[in-house]
Amino acid sequence: MARKSKSPAEDGKITPLDADDLEAVIAIDKTLSGISRRGFFEKRLAAALDEPGDFIYVGLREGKRLVGYALARLVDGEFGKPGARAMLDAIGVDANHKSEMAGHQLLSAVEEVLRNKGVGELTSQVEWKNQNLLTFIASAGFTMAPRIVLTRSTDKPIL
Repeated sequence: MARKSKSPAEDGKITPLDADDLEAVIAIDKTLSGISRRGFFEKRLAAALDEPGDFIYVGLREGKRLVGYALARLVDGEFGKPGARAMLDAIGVDANHKSEMAGHQLLSAVEEVLRNKGVGELTSQVEWKNQNLLTFIASAGFTMAPRIVLTRSTDKPIL
């Protein structure tokens, strides 16, 4: 039986993201979400440059090309709970690398940094309609949190 050649993700290298990766992150995210979240990513970049110790940004590269990213931020005392935690703000992988465990590689890299910082919990938020991301989050070992976050529009007053 012939040996299967390595996939690009297996050959990929996890590195910290830098400001030059912003456009590639936005492009990957837009492909996945169908909308541009440029403002979100620009604000996160500005915050990370101001407080670099509070953010973990990693990328998966195929050669020099960015094919995936994961962004997390440290939160202390969220919802009145003491202790350092982290929030996975965004994770995305180029469509050509989804089946190659690239998302899990990125998440493992974030977790390694968090362990080195003494952070023991990683949380995230997912829209219920985003089945692809829910499937990934579940396969990565996330479970339902003991709290429910509710939202409602403020466009119309409730009488």
